[in-house]
Amino acid sequence: MSHDVFTPDKRSAVMAAVKGKNTKPEIQVRKLAHALGYRFRLHRRDLPGSPDLVFPGRRAVIFVHGCFWHGHDCRRGARAPKTTAAYWRDKIARNKARDAHALAALESQGWRALTLWECELKREDFAGRIGAFLGRTGETALSKRQVGLSQKKPRPGRTAR
Repeated sequence: MSHDVFTPDKRSAVMAAVKGKNTKPEIQVRKLAHALGYRFRLHRRDLPGSPDLVFPGRRAVIFVHGCFWHGHDCRRGARAPKTTAAYWRDKIARNKARDAHALAALESQGWRALTLWECELKREDFAGRIGAFLGRTGETALSKRQVGLSQKKPRPGRTAR
């Protein structure tokens, strides 16, 4: 017997509101990667696990995992719900198995993968981890105006107007 504080319809609505993509941690990683000069694709469904960020030219992907949903070994990930505990234990175990299968499939296809955990975004230098994983950027994040490429230069022997 469940001791849920919500009715089944209300619980369904609450769970339906849980996002699988475009989460705050994912957006935080996307903003940082873009600011570092990396360009990427999002949620490529043709790749195993539908990675959050895909860097096709580098054959690299980044997953941004929520600690609870993917069973991380941190304090938040180790927290077990008190109601329907067996359901959640099985659910998180299935998520972990699916994640491991996706990583193995990506590796077998020649992709490198990095998993960033929600808790790491708060306490670690995850910018350094992203840079070390992806390597140097081919382009700087400077705009054309900042490097002076947007202004026409006068031809020799003529004066600028």
